[in-house]
Amino acid sequence: MIPSGVTKIGDSAFKGSTGLTSVTIPDSVTNIGGGAFSGCTGLTSVTIPDSVTEIESSAFKGCIGLTSMTIPDRITSIGSSVFEGCTGLTSVTIPDSITSIGIYAFKDCIGLTSMTIGKGVTSIGRYAFTKCTNLTLTFEGRT
Repeated sequence: MIPSGVTKIGDSAFKGSTGLTSVTIPDSVTNIGGGAFSGCTGLTSVTIPDSVTEIESSAFKGCIGLTSMTIPDRITSIGSSVFEGCTGLTSVTIPDSITSIGIYAFKDCIGLTSMTIGKGVTSIGRYAFTKCTNLTLTFEGRT
């Protein structure tokens, strides 16, 4: 449990903590730093509150135990490699607030089967979905 009052989870804060299985992030947190949880292979559950406005690059890279993720409405972009190599990830909810998806964002997420890209997305980076061999994308598009 991350204590209430923490406003940022620093870069590489829990990197490689293979014994970490679940994380509840308090409402005081607004930023998840680069690589904060990368390589946390035992991580199966993360609750990200609506207070979070930024998830930096590689934050959850290689978290093979994650199966689903809901991205808060206040976030406007998914950075580079944020979920790269999360092979167990089967479901991701991308809100309409997201305007861009960074390079390699979901690379090697072979477990992803479907994803809806919200109306706000105007930019998808190179290789964002490389090797997502089972993925069906639905674009809501702009009207």
